[in-house]
Amino acid sequence: MEKILNDYMQDFETYMETCVDRYADDSATLKEAIAYSLSTGGKRFRPLLLMAVVQFGKGEMAQAFSSAAALEWIHTYSLIHDDLPAMDDDNFRRGKPTTHKQFNEAIAILAGDSMLTTAFGLILDDENLPINKRVQLAKNLSFAAGPKGMVSGQMADIEGESKELTLLELQRIHQQKTGALIEYAVSAGSLIADIPVNASTSLMNYAKHLGLAYQIHNDLKDVVYDSDQSGKAAGKDAELEKNTYPSILGLNKAIQQLEDVIKAAEAEINELSVFVESSAFDMSSLEILKELLDYVRIETGA
Repeated sequence: MEKILNDYMQDFETYMETCVDRYADDSATLKEAIAYSLSTGGKRFRPLLLMAVVQFGKGEMAQAFSSAAALEWIHTYSLIHDDLPAMDDDNFRRGKPTTHKQFNEAIAILAGDSMLTTAFGLILDDENLPINKRVQLAKNLSFAAGPKGMVSGQMADIEGESKELTLLELQRIHQQKTGALIEYAVSAGSLIADIPVNASTSLMNYAKHLGLAYQIHNDLKDVVYDSDQSGKAAGKDAELEKNTYPSILGLNKAIQQLEDVIKAAEAEINELSVFVESSAFDMSSLEILKELLDYVRIETGA
């Protein structure tokens, strides 16, 4: 991950700060809440994935920043709202007070609302991108984040509490709740870099597996990690009677399921290696995609 981390991530963080200054300067309180929410220690997993795909396609990284920032803003807004008392009622995230605890519920809601609505402007205002790409990227993001994507998955997750879901039902929830934005990162990167269909198909298959692995990993963290390791209250899923991979499959089978999904994602990366002779691709970026899979592995101490 070194090239993107060293060459681009610092510039991306500066770009994000500039966006906060530009779009949230009418209210000091909102600006502070938004900046706080964006700075609570996230790994920028989704922006990094998007930028890795752009690098793979040898696209212009300056064209990737607005979509990557919009993606992070929407992801962060979803966490702000997810932590509220009406949802998961979490006091800590990544080891820091959640936004509604650092400020209050009203400010947290408004900060989340601000981030959601502004995200599309980040893309549409980006003059580095052709207008047709801006429109398509914004449209695709609205689909991924809305009632056919992330929000729908969150709704189904809430409705599934205290009910017994099948594994297929749980997978569908997670495909929307978690997978939709991860898949958007790959589709956006492919669009920005004009990656041809044969390669983008493998990338999207990788993204589907990665999204599922990310959620299984998240479910497992709640069981096998303590609060210090996970940065939030452990055992919360069981407290809320949520359907998770460990609750449906049992701990050992859930861990095996995670490994199987990671292997399926690795197979898609290997499929992409057939393009190694083509000068159209930066094959070093595939190492970044592999390292992102390492992030969703579970260390059990066994």
